[in-house]
Amino acid sequence: MKPPSFKYFAAQNVEEVLALLAEHGDEARVLAGGQSLVQEMNARRTRPRVLVDLNRVPGLDFVQNANGSLLLGSMTRTSTVERDAPIAASLPLLAEAAARVGHVAVRNRGTVGGNVAHADPAANLPPVMLVLDAEFTVRSENGERTVAAADFFKGAHVTALEPTEFLTGLRLAKPPPGAGSAFIEISRRGRGWGLGGVAAVVSLADDGTVANARIGLSGMAQTALRANEAEDAMRGREPSTGTWTAAAEAAVRALNPPADVHASSEYRRHLAGALVRRALAVAGARAEGR
Repeated sequence: MKPPSFKYFAAQNVEEVLALLAEHGDEARVLAGGQSLVQEMNARRTRPRVLVDLNRVPGLDFVQNANGSLLLGSMTRTSTVERDAPIAASLPLLAEAAARVGHVAVRNRGTVGGNVAHADPAANLPPVMLVLDAEFTVRSENGERTVAAADFFKGAHVTALEPTEFLTGLRLAKPPPGAGSAFIEISRRGRGWGLGGVAAVVSLADDGTVANARIGLSGMAQTALRANEAEDAMRGREPSTGTWTAAAEAAVRALNPPADVHASSEYRRHLAGALVRRALAVAGARAEGR
């Protein structure tokens, strides 16, 4: 299928993007990698009257380290995050999740900002943003503001972005030294859309018990979410199969997953428990240096 007609603007700088969004408001959409937006337009599920292309805008594609955080431009390609050696060393969870995004061609074109702003409930990167306490920088003609990941995702394909705003950058907090992490996703096909995914980070105290744990889930609600009760269930306990199982049970108790053509609610709950156990076991082993 072909999309409905629209006006196309290849913006040359941030100021032009902001002026176009201010002029056209909710009739406009920004075009980053286009891996999701173009498909939705072709299927007539999204009908923007105006597209503002960000690909010629300088200053939106960068990877920087700053004060214990990783800074990413919104137009940083997913393949860059997957292959960047400093990211793999300091934030392996992000690199691991990025490597699970679609096929190579999708990752080469798709962007971190586009993945996050699209806010698909099954997308890989939103749960990672939650567990890494990400902050998003958004701009409009009225100025710049910062939105925490916990406040950014509002529902399926719904975020805190206003029609006249767009995402320019991301700040991700690095876990403490020695923390272990893991991202695990299940799909029906090798590179199919995920039925569910879990991002986990485990930090150990000096006595070897769990000092802190973070769990983010995808595909289990209308948006990515944190398993707060499961995280609380692990603190002060030995990193063991029993601890991971107790956390998984706590995570499942708080879930009421949607049912669709891909999976029933009951199956998604079962899947969530299995994925939480597996992700925590891997993250815990990595925290212990195994």
